[in-house]
Amino acid sequence: MDALTIAGRTFRSRLMVGTGKYRTFAQMRDALAASGAEIVTVAVRRVNLEAREESLLAYIDTDKYFLLPNTAGCQTAEEAVRTARLARAAGFSNWVKLEVIPADGTLLPDPIATVEAAEALVKEGFVVLPYTTDDHTVARRLLDVGCATVMPYGSAIGTGQGLPNPERLQRIIEVVGGRVPVVIDAGIGAPSDAALAMELGADAVLVNTAIAQAVDPVKMARAMSLGVEAGRLAYLAGRIPRTATASPSSPETGLVGSQG
Repeated sequence: MDALTIAGRTFRSRLMVGTGKYRTFAQMRDALAASGAEIVTVAVRRVNLEAREESLLAYIDTDKYFLLPNTAGCQTAEEAVRTARLARAAGFSNWVKLEVIPADGTLLPDPIATVEAAEALVKEGFVVLPYTTDDHTVARRLLDVGCATVMPYGSAIGTGQGLPNPERLQRIIEVVGGRVPVVIDAGIGAPSDAALAMELGADAVLVNTAIAQAVDPVKMARAMSLGVEAGRLAYLAGRIPRTATASPSSPETGLVGSQG
């Protein structure tokens, strides 16, 4: 697969994976290996920064994976900025997956607070990868403030509903694609969803729940990897246009009994 570049850093895989909701840390470790992913997100609030040998970090090979701390659990811009600073002070890089999600039960991002936090973090030198809505206007604003990616949801976190509004994601790809990578984040439920996201022209997808809560997370991680690869290849190959008129795939001349 062709490489993915974010903020000048190159990755061989276009699948990012999360580390939440696994039944055991060992299962998480095995699923990460099967996924082929290089970027692994970790919630700063879940990491025991004082005793790493007892935390999930003990199960993640930091020589193999690029750890992307996220601000999951933050409900305001101020909380997200403070959490990102904490992660950097604890020894993570200056990269952060920005999440600002109000406590309203939807797990949908607050676009205004996300833009505010993104702008503040970029000014402090962070490489910001923001989880956002599927609104292209918000995506363009995040691009304007200097984010390294735009990460719209396919559907709400953990629902596995896939991409019910692909035209909205397509619009974001058209607006910001080519300037920063577009990563479909949240809602992916099956490898076919990941493949569709890539066929639309997304640069990568991020998957957590669909792998972690699968009956066999290791097999699902491998399946997601294949889905991403298939979708990317299909996008590069160029699918045929949809038409309302049927068209035979075999020649219409030279048939038995015809004059052609």
